[in-house]
Amino acid sequence: MIDIKFLRENPDIVKENIRKKFQDSKLPLVDEVIELDAKARAAQQEADGLRADRKQLSKKIGALMGQGKKDEAEEVKAQVNAQAERLAQLEKDETELQEAILKIMMTIPNIIDESVPIGKDDSENVEVQRYGEPVVPDFEIPYHTDIMKRFNGIDLDSAGKVAGNGFYYLMGDIARLHSAVTAYARDFMIDRGFTYCIPPYMIRSNVVTGVMSFAEMDSMMYKIEGEDLFLIGTSEHSMIGKFIDTILKDEDLPQTLTSFSPCFRKEKGAHGIEERGVYRIHQFEKQEMIVVCQPEDSKMWFDKLWQNTVDFFRTLDIPIRTLECCSGDLADLKVKSVDVEAWSPRQKKYFEVGSCSNLGDAQARRLKIRVHGKNGKYFAHTLNNTCVAPPRMLIAFLENNLNADGSVNIPKALQPYMGGKTILTPAN
Repeated sequence: MIDIKFLRENPDIVKENIRKKFQDSKLPLVDEVIELDAKARAAQQEADGLRADRKQLSKKIGALMGQGKKDEAEEVKAQVNAQAERLAQLEKDETELQEAILKIMMTIPNIIDESVPIGKDDSENVEVQRYGEPVVPDFEIPYHTDIMKRFNGIDLDSAGKVAGNGFYYLMGDIARLHSAVTAYARDFMIDRGFTYCIPPYMIRSNVVTGVMSFAEMDSMMYKIEGEDLFLIGTSEHSMIGKFIDTILKDEDLPQTLTSFSPCFRKEKGAHGIEERGVYRIHQFEKQEMIVVCQPEDSKMWFDKLWQNTVDFFRTLDIPIRTLECCSGDLADLKVKSVDVEAWSPRQKKYFEVGSCSNLGDAQARRLKIRVHGKNGKYFAHTLNNTCVAPPRMLIAFLENNLNADGSVNIPKALQPYMGGKTILTPAN
C-alpha cells in the first residue's frame, strides 16, 4: 500500500504506474480516493475546530455559573449540545470515509522499481543469467512421479482417497530425500547468518490483509471455518506478521529470519499436463527467508536473497536461471521480483522453483512495522525469498541426478543428511 500523501501529491505518477501494470480499470480509483481524502480531511478539520470551541465554551460555562449568570450559562450549554450532535456526525463521517479510502488504497498497486521490465504477463519476463550447464542425457527421463514409483516413493491413489486431488504420500527413500533437502536448506541458511524460526501455521485476517493483496488472498488462502484464522500459504506471511504493530530501532535492523513450514494453497484455476503429480499441490513444505531492513538497504538485500537460492541449488548440481518479473507479473504489493527456475532435462526447459520479492514499505505500512531512527519514525522495508520448496524441488533434483540405470546420485552436500549414501538404487 502506497502512502496516501504520495498519491495526493503525485496522482500522475500513480496513474502511470497503474498503466505499466496493465490495470487501466483501476485508473479512476486515484481520483476517487483523492476526492474522499479531501472530504475526510475537511471533516477532520471541522471536527477539530468544534473540539477546540467546546473546550472554550466549557470554560465559559464555568465562569458564568461562578458569576451567578445561570440563564446565560444554559444558553451556552445549548450551544455545546448542538455542537456535540454535529461533532458526532462528523466523527461518523470521518470513520466511514477513512474506511472507504483504505479499501481503495489496498487495491492500488505499489510503485514498481524503475528497473522492472514492462510487460503484460509472465510470458514477457526477462532472463537475467544462467548458472550451470543445462544437460539433456542420451537416455529417456521418465515423468517425475514415475521416477518416484521406481523407489516405491509416492502414493497418489491413497492420498486421493484420504484428502482428494492435490495431495500425496511420499514414502521410503523419496520421503527421506525430501526431509534431507529441507534439513540441508535449514543449515545452509543458518550458515548464511539467518536466525532459524518455526512460525505459527495459522494467522489472523489482519495479518493476511497486511501481507498480500485481496486477489492473492482469494486464490490462495484456506479459511478456518468459524474462526478468524487462515492456514498459511507460505511462512513469509507468518514471519512478517511477527513484527505487526511494532516500533523497532535502527540498531535492531536488519532482521533476517529463515523458517521451515508446511504451506497450504487452494491453487485455483486450470493447470497444464506438466503440473500433474507433485508440481502444483495443496500442501507442501518450504524453507523460506525474510528480511526487515532500512529502506536504503533493501536493494542490497534483494540481491543477497535470490543469490542464496542460486548458491543452494548449485550445491545440488542443478542448473538454474534467474528471471526478472515484468510489471504485469508482479503482485500489487511488490516493487521488484526475480524468479529462480531449475532446468528440467525431461522437458528441455526451465521451470520455477523459487521467487524473491522486494515489497518496499507496502507490508510495513499495512502492518504498522515502524522504525524509530535518528531522524524520526519511518516504515521498514520487507523482503522474502524461497530457499527451497520440496516436493517441487524434488522434480528438478531427480531429473538432474538420474542415471541411465534408474539410480539417482546424491550430491556431496546432501550426503550427510542421507546417512552417508552416495546413490539411491530403485526398488523396481
